[in-house]
Amino acid sequence: MSSPITEADLQAYVDERLEAARRAEVEAWLAARPDEAERIADYRRFGAELRSLYDPVLLEPVPGTLAYVLSPGRRRWVRVAAVAAWMALGAAIGALAGWELHGERPVVAAAPDVGATMARRAAVAHATYSPEVRHPVEVGADQEAHLVAWLSKRLGAPLRAPKLEAVGYSLVGGRLLPGDTGPVAHFMYQCNRGTRVTLYVRTEAAGNRETAFRYAREGSVGVFYWVDRKMGYALSSNDISKDDLLKVANAVYQQLNP
Repeated sequence: MSSPITEADLQAYVDERLEAARRAEVEAWLAARPDEAERIADYRRFGAELRSLYDPVLLEPVPGTLAYVLSPGRRRWVRVAAVAAWMALGAAIGALAGWELHGERPVVAAAPDVGATMARRAAVAHATYSPEVRHPVEVGADQEAHLVAWLSKRLGAPLRAPKLEAVGYSLVGGRLLPGDTGPVAHFMYQCNRGTRVTLYVRTEAAGNRETAFRYAREGSVGVFYWVDRKMGYALSSNDISKDDLLKVANAVYQQLNP
């Protein structure tokens, strides 16, 4: 008898790390559970979008000087030199650490840019779900009260879906997404021309007090993002201009940050 399918199996399936026999068992398990199959399909689409954004970096040519260093005839000497360098570096770090401890001077690590990370994730989420026709959202606008209550409970903070009719957009619905530190809310809006914008909302952004608008472009997706106290927001679109996206972002900001 095969072992039960676990979340680790599902994540390994998403990452294409399962052997053929186990992959077949997972696929059979998912075939009998449409909700789980849709969740895992979302994760796979999310991963595919991430790869499409960052894989081109891996295809860039190796700089000439580095290619020379890595040539077959030099690899042995490179390894010897690397070991010697690491030993020297270790000695230097040890000496510096001793001096720092002697002076009792704390070392402070640089904080990650919460906003920039959020903007990248928001862009990938928008690129993944905005083209969907049949399943653009998990819960539709006809169940808005349920959607907002559910997402608020999962994020542990009171949320609202902004009303954007004044700038030409109506709520399509929303869904729950995995974030870097916890769950994320994702609201989708559409205008009468069919163009879409998405609002990415995360919590636990207390490390960054930035409240001013910032703009980023990830591939073809433009993102306006900001952080207000413990909440982070990112509005994305690849269908409208930067100026038009700013108008929508201002409408969102005025409602969520009175």
